[in-house]
Amino acid sequence: MSQTIYGLLALLPIVLCGIFLIGLQWSAKRTMPIVLAVTAALALFVWDMTLNRVSSSIIQGMVITVSVLWIVFGAIFLLNTLKHTGAIAVIRAGFTNVSPDRRVQAIIIAWCFGCFLEGAAGFGTAAAIAAPLLVAIGFPALGAVLMGMMIQSTPVSFGAVGTPIVIGVNKGLDTVAISAQLAQQGLEWGDFLQLITSQVAIMHGVIGTFMPLFMVMMLTRFFGKNKSWREGFAIWPFAIFAGLAFTVPYTLTGIFLGPEFPSLVGGLVSIAIVVNAAKRGFLVPKTTWDFEPKKSWPNEWLGKLVVSKEDLTPSSNGKKMSVVMAWFPYLLVALLLVCSRVLTGFQSLLNSATVDLTSILSEADISASFSPLYLPGGLLLISALVAAAFQTNKPVNALNNAFKESGKTVLGAGFVLIFTIPMVRIFINSGVNLSDVASMPVASAELFAGTFGSVFPLISATIGALGAFIAGSNTVSNMMFSQFQYEAAMSLHISPSLIIAAQAVGAAAGNMIAVHNVVAASATVGLLGMEGATLRRTILPTIYYVLFCGIIVMATIYIFGFQGPLAP
Repeated sequence: MSQTIYGLLALLPIVLCGIFLIGLQWSAKRTMPIVLAVTAALALFVWDMTLNRVSSSIIQGMVITVSVLWIVFGAIFLLNTLKHTGAIAVIRAGFTNVSPDRRVQAIIIAWCFGCFLEGAAGFGTAAAIAAPLLVAIGFPALGAVLMGMMIQSTPVSFGAVGTPIVIGVNKGLDTVAISAQLAQQGLEWGDFLQLITSQVAIMHGVIGTFMPLFMVMMLTRFFGKNKSWREGFAIWPFAIFAGLAFTVPYTLTGIFLGPEFPSLVGGLVSIAIVVNAAKRGFLVPKTTWDFEPKKSWPNEWLGKLVVSKEDLTPSSNGKKMSVVMAWFPYLLVALLLVCSRVLTGFQSLLNSATVDLTSILSEADISASFSPLYLPGGLLLISALVAAAFQTNKPVNALNNAFKESGKTVLGAGFVLIFTIPMVRIFINSGVNLSDVASMPVASAELFAGTFGSVFPLISATIGALGAFIAGSNTVSNMMFSQFQYEAAMSLHISPSLIIAAQAVGAAAGNMIAVHNVVAASATVGLLGMEGATLRRTILPTIYYVLFCGIIVMATIYIFGFQGPLAP
């Protein structure tokens, strides 16, 4: 069998995802079990992997799934706890009276607050919170969803305290083989992962600075009386200022602290700076922009979410709550995360509860671990417990309600991931086989590299975006394609870290067109059935993102001559 055939067969699971999810509009719950079965069949009958190795890969994938779901549960549990203590209402109220200009409101709520939420929770949470909040203060439901989806870009690579990098890229690469190569250059795995993190932060920092301007231009073009791009562009000084208020601390944090903190720190800093600037009218246009009266809105703009004055009135179950107290649990998460990653003693204490599975089913290179306290999920749970204790007179009720709501969300996500992640691990572990052929990522990488040749860096981000569109997750896209991108870079003799970084950036941008995220955000404002209208608009910023990422990577490699470690 030729290498081309192997390459095409390696892409079959991805092609099937596209056919089922996009062409046939199947749900991921229906699609991913079939794709896992096809991947396992390819591994057994085409790649000649042993049944033992396929089984060990599935077990490894399930353990990784537990780690992902633990983070998801912790993030959503904290959010729901704050909802029941009244903290979210206090946080929302703090945003609504800053400025009457809808462009300013969109930037503050969707961009600044949304970026922070993405850093803290990830997994579409930012859009699910920002969209109904925008509707609550007078935005059309369709416009609110559009704004919510557009923040699923710059902060996403470091969303859920770095999950797309810490788990997505980290678990998506053959760490054993790459570590051996790094050792020959006197480097360790942590050095390589940090280099990728820094490059992701820099690329997002450049491209993401213009996202707030893009957002308000989309808002005025599609939801303004005059359908004007210019009315959105008129606020460019404030929009660029807001972009920099996030991307500067975001980029610096990624370079110096690692993947867990950029979106958290950038979000907090931007909220403080941009809100104060807006209150003082700094760089805000004198002419206020607003929507037409609601009675003139088309029906397709309207959702079923109805917000009463009572819903906008903060309540803390009998306890008065300041804005600082409302924000305290998220500040505590940030503090605990920094301490757990910087203080060696605290890090060791948290890691003492780790469950290690080494040489799963006697496969020496297949292992997995679960660290419930060190993973962000454990720290998020600690913050939720603290919030319940100090923010409400009824902590047990708040925690009980939050647990029930969070459990339902995690069960839905878990059913998809329990098939998706094992499929990815089989894909990655297929290099050890009885036929002595390249692994699935290597085979597909050789096919793409041979097809696109030296212009492959231009499409690396697009491949990442496609993965996120299909899988509905930056993390899963990185797990599927990081090794593929690495092998393509090695075969083309260009920097693997830079190409993997482009994958991560593209996968973040792909969240803007991820069907699952659009459905989730639309559901929060009662606008199900209009996903196509949102996707037709979000494709514009997605193209902007992946195109400029590709140009940056091409220029870095071929104009500035950057290579980096492992580049042949």
